[in-house]
Amino acid sequence: MSVGTTPLVTTLEERSALTHLRIEPSHGWRSLRLKELWDYRELLYFLTWRDVKVRYKQTMLGAAWAILQPFATMVVFSLFFGKLAKMPSDGVPYPIFAYTALVPWTFFANGLTHSAGSVVASSNLVKKVYFPRLTIPIAAVTSEGVDFLLALLVLFGMVVYYQVPVTLNVVWLPLFAALGLATSLGVGFWLAAWNVQYRDVRYMLPFITQFWMFATPIAYPSSLLAEPWRTLYGINPMAGVVEGFRWALLGTGDRPGPMLAVSAVTAVVTLLGGAFYFRRMEKRFADVV
Repeated sequence: MSVGTTPLVTTLEERSALTHLRIEPSHGWRSLRLKELWDYRELLYFLTWRDVKVRYKQTMLGAAWAILQPFATMVVFSLFFGKLAKMPSDGVPYPIFAYTALVPWTFFANGLTHSAGSVVASSNLVKKVYFPRLTIPIAAVTSEGVDFLLALLVLFGMVVYYQVPVTLNVVWLPLFAALGLATSLGVGFWLAAWNVQYRDVRYMLPFITQFWMFATPIAYPSSLLAEPWRTLYGINPMAGVVEGFRWALLGTGDRPGPMLAVSAVTAVVTLLGGAFYFRRMEKRFADVV
C-alpha cells in the first residue's frame, strides 16, 4: 500500500463496525428528537394516507361519513336541546350554533379514538422496523384532517344558508383548529402509550369521549357561566376551541381572551407531556405490543 492512501478494511470486525448500527433501548426520559421526525416525514405522509384509504375502503358512502356524523348529531341536538329544552344559542339559529361546535369536536374525538389504538394496530410494523414511533399516533390524528375539511365546507354552506355575516374574525380559524389538533395529539399520545400496556383503555374511550363531550360547550353556550368560572372552564382545551370557532364564524360572545389563554396553556402542556411520556415508554412497545 502506498504512503498517503486510506487503509483498506482488513477484518470482518472492522467491516461490521462500518456497516451496522446498533440500536439500544434508552434509560429514563428522552428528548423528542424532532429532527428525526422531520427526517421521516415521508413515512409520516404515507402512514397518514394509508389511514385515510383504509378508513373508507369498502364502504357504501365513503367520505360522506365525515359529513353525516356531525350533521346527524346536530339534528338530534337541535331537536332535543334546541326545540324541547329551549337551550339559548347566543342569538343565532340553534342548528348552526351546534354544528359549528361539532365540526372541531368531531375532529378531536375521532383523532383521539384512532390515535389511542394506533400503536397496537401497527404492531407488525413496530416489531420489525425501526422508525420514530411518534409518527404512528401523529398520522392517526392528521388523517382526520380530510374529514375536518369536508365538514368545514358544509359549515360554510350553512353560514351562507342562514345568512350569517362573515367578518375578519374568520382568519383566526386556523389557530383554533391548530389548538384542537394539539389537544387531540396530546391526549392521544398518553392513551396510545397506555393502550400498549393496558388494553382496557379501549373500553374506557367511549366513556371518556362521551363525558368530555358534555363537559364541552357544544349543546350549550359557555356564556351560561359567570366569571371567574368561565375562565377556569378553559382548563378544558376544547372549550376554548369551540367558543373560538363560534366567535370567529358566528360572531357570538366576546373575544375568547382569558378562557382561550387557559385552553392554549393546557393544550401545550398536554401535548408536550404526552409526547415526552410516549417517548419514555416506546422502548417497551416491541416487547409488549
